[in-house]
Amino acid sequence: MAALASIATLVGAGASIYAQNRSQQAQKATQLAQAQVNQAAEGQRQQELVAQQQTDQRARALQLARSIATTRARLAASGLSADDGSGAAITTGLAADAAASAQDSDAAFRARLASGRASLLNQDTSFTGFTRASASIGGALRNLLD
Repeated sequence: MAALASIATLVGAGASIYAQNRSQQAQKATQLAQAQVNQAAEGQRQQELVAQQQTDQRARALQLARSIATTRARLAASGLSADDGSGAAITTGLAADAAASAQDSDAAFRARLASGRASLLNQDTSFTGFTRASASIGGALRNLLD
């Protein structure tokens, strides 16, 4: 009868290990699917950010061109040359201000892109299944030795 109890304990431990293994496989498949969904969402978010950045760059370039054209027209209406002296300084200043604004915008864009990236420290697998299986095997062996 004692041998039958030991065999039943082993069968129970084996069934428990099998169930934990299947559960772990299902959990791993779910984690993989979730990781793929997250990766696709992150890719979409980055594409949207890139498109927004490109739109902003075009808008800034257009605004700069309009500002320079307006300034040149005002200077010409005043009888000043837009290519020499203070006219050139004004247009150069507008271009420098636009470049500084573009650098700030680019820095913010890079920060937004980096904010959504997953850390390399995020775990994608679990050690829990192994530890639970070890505990089950240890319990079964202890029962056999008793």
